[in-house]
Amino acid sequence: MSPCLTRRRFLASAAAGLVPALAQAQTATQPRSRQHAPDEFSVAAPVSIEVNARPIPSFDTRDRARVRFGALEYRSGLILTSRFRGFGGLSGLRLDPKGERFIAISDKGSWFTGRIVYAGREMTGLDDVEAAPMLGADGRPITARGWFDTESIALDGEVVYVGLERVNQMLRFDFGKGFTRSRGEVVPLPPAARKLPFNKGLEALVMVPKGLALAGTLLAFSERGLDAAGNIIAFLIGGKTPGQFSVRRTDNFDISDAVLLPSGDLLLLERKFSWLAGVGIRIRRIALKSVAPGAVVDGPSIFDADMGNEIDNMEGIDAHVTPEGDTVLTMISDDNFSVIQRNLLLQFTLVE
Repeated sequence: MSPCLTRRRFLASAAAGLVPALAQAQTATQPRSRQHAPDEFSVAAPVSIEVNARPIPSFDTRDRARVRFGALEYRSGLILTSRFRGFGGLSGLRLDPKGERFIAISDKGSWFTGRIVYAGREMTGLDDVEAAPMLGADGRPITARGWFDTESIALDGEVVYVGLERVNQMLRFDFGKGFTRSRGEVVPLPPAARKLPFNKGLEALVMVPKGLALAGTLLAFSERGLDAAGNIIAFLIGGKTPGQFSVRRTDNFDISDAVLLPSGDLLLLERKFSWLAGVGIRIRRIALKSVAPGAVVDGPSIFDADMGNEIDNMEGIDAHVTPEGDTVLTMISDDNFSVIQRNLLLQFTLVE
């Protein structure tokens, strides 16, 4: 499959789920060079890479037959590896409406794009995978200026927003102008967002589409920037009611990503870590209508997992709806480029 066709299919699919008019008006036609590099980026251009996938037959290591976990039902999972040294640190993921083509970001300032391969309802691997460095307004990789920890991603048609946690910045990429070779422009942030604690900054981004309350607003959640009451600071950027709100923090969980369901509810992916218990994750469901400037939002946990389950440092979540009407949640983990951690891709059905 040609790179231009691959790019157009993703953009058309992604835009169809968010901004149909933009998808029809703009089609990415700028050619890209494809280079094969088994090692690391040598130029500021996309490279084709091979990603190996090993299946995870069951999610619960203590009860292999168990498939129901809270409001989620396990579908399939993969352990992802690659000879490409830049592969890893996967901190955010966005899928097309079919749950096939994806854009992922690494916390080392890299893009990964490609396609999830399925056999029936189960994931079997990744194909057409390309890696590329994120470029700044000057056309150089953003890492050249010491910017990394790209932790959060949101799509608005062909526009992609990326949050940089450690430097408390946000970049806006127009994928209609070069796909992953597009240049990032700095997005002005509220002063409070620029003052978030080091390494606890913007960790999750959600763009609210047309037809829902807060349409056109970018919801930006910090990992663990705390307000005076000890709750997690978040922001409404743009839209009709910009401002700051909070997410009630409980049981030492921090925010790692968020996704907006077709129903309009928000799902927050959260995690915690202790040397004694290891990693724990949960998903909380929050009504979008409760989000407003000055609000403290909260919601029930619909999923919990610990080290007895096949989890790692889960940092990305997205949702799509199958032709059968199933809402599928896809989660991805950040291995921190560590030999003792894993890049996991997990899928569950949300049981309403």
